[in-house]
Amino acid sequence: MSSTKTSSHVNSTFITDNFLLQNKFAEDLYHYYAASQPIIDYHNHLPPAEILADHQFENLTQVWLKGDHYKWRAMRALGIDERFITGDATDEEKFLAWAKTVPHTLRNPLYHWTHLELKRYFDIDELLNEETGPAIYKEVNRKLQTPEYSVHGLLKKMNVETVCTTEDPLDSLEFHKAFDAKKAGLKMSTAFRPDKAILVEADTYNAYLDDLADVSGVPIDAYEDLKEALRKRIEYFNENGCTLCDHGLNYVSWEPASEEEVKQLFKKRRGGAQLTHLEAEQFKTAILVFLGEAYHEFGWVQQFHLGALRNNNKRMLSQLGPDTGWDSIGDYKQAEGLSNFLNALDSKDKLAKTIIYNLNPADNEIFATMIGNFNDGSVRGKVQWGSGWWFLDQKDGMEKQLNALSNMGLVSCFIGMLTDSRSFLSFPRHEYFRRILCNLLGKEMAAGEIPKDMNLVGEMVANISYHNAKNYFNF
Repeated sequence: MSSTKTSSHVNSTFITDNFLLQNKFAEDLYHYYAASQPIIDYHNHLPPAEILADHQFENLTQVWLKGDHYKWRAMRALGIDERFITGDATDEEKFLAWAKTVPHTLRNPLYHWTHLELKRYFDIDELLNEETGPAIYKEVNRKLQTPEYSVHGLLKKMNVETVCTTEDPLDSLEFHKAFDAKKAGLKMSTAFRPDKAILVEADTYNAYLDDLADVSGVPIDAYEDLKEALRKRIEYFNENGCTLCDHGLNYVSWEPASEEEVKQLFKKRRGGAQLTHLEAEQFKTAILVFLGEAYHEFGWVQQFHLGALRNNNKRMLSQLGPDTGWDSIGDYKQAEGLSNFLNALDSKDKLAKTIIYNLNPADNEIFATMIGNFNDGSVRGKVQWGSGWWFLDQKDGMEKQLNALSNMGLVSCFIGMLTDSRSFLSFPRHEYFRRILCNLLGKEMAAGEIPKDMNLVGEMVANISYHNAKNYFNF
């Protein structure tokens, strides 16, 4: 884009062909074994309505900043007024506030992601800052008006083969049902996320069950009714191509109780009374085991994202609502409850393929070793430790995850990266992950720590980048 070129090399992007690749081994691993692999994004929060409609975004703010609480947190840290983040400022004003912020994100993964995304989608070679922002905004907005930059066009640029969105049991899946994969050249599936039926302590719990009753056609007056309603929605999702679920929980509850006790707890809560902490844990334990057995019956993959401490800033939560950038890493106890839950399912031979993700890096080795307890030889990599997630999906977090998994399991069976994003511009994170993986292995090849066998190491890179996920999910 000639309109923002400068004579100074200082303003040139650092996103070169060998970005993050520190030797020839790393370069060859990436360029010959990783770069060309399609993307299977098996967990994200993309809006399926926009995928179906092949939505055309009005401007860069709409496609890049809207809903991105990573960027919002950085802007707030810099002292940017909320008006330019989630407030009533114009889209251009919001973008320029972000452009002003970008130089201050140096050493934050946002600096890498920002310039990688500008380069890969829009062929922007300049560093984004307060001076280059206006011209970059104008140039990208011009491109966004062309068919090449519709939602399908953006996904095609990144060689995306499959996207798996995330929907509540109440969802009609109307957009998934209407989606024509052949026409779009893209597969779209969904993940079943019934957390609102599990989190019994929520003030909105009974209102949610009323909605679930309406959608399922099952009046929910007793615990058996709840299980029947959830099962009907699992059947509905399954009939419409769903093959996996996802749970976003603080931790996996484990406080066993008898079926009769659980029935009484549900009756108490459905009647409007709050449960004690112990009672809530007993209920959540029972419903999680029920769901886990159902997932196994239908041949689904179950995912558990564990460890977020959400909605810390109650003042801002009341103003902006959830998922607006007020979450952090929690320090919950994870190992024992997770072990007991997986064991309860495994002991009945009802443990589905399972992916567990931790948000607290202190739990890395716990999760890396937990998966080995339940890999029974029936499926390659049956129980997976998921990629670095949320606050850990950056270079240091990914390297630590890969190292712990290598030390305590088989990284060769790992199913790789996902975006977990609400943005159609997040897919270069797969490239970011692949470059980090190749550099890690390339450095060890150069040091003589692993063989200088490009076919041996390259095959593992290709599998982690694509083939392992392809086989694991049967997409």
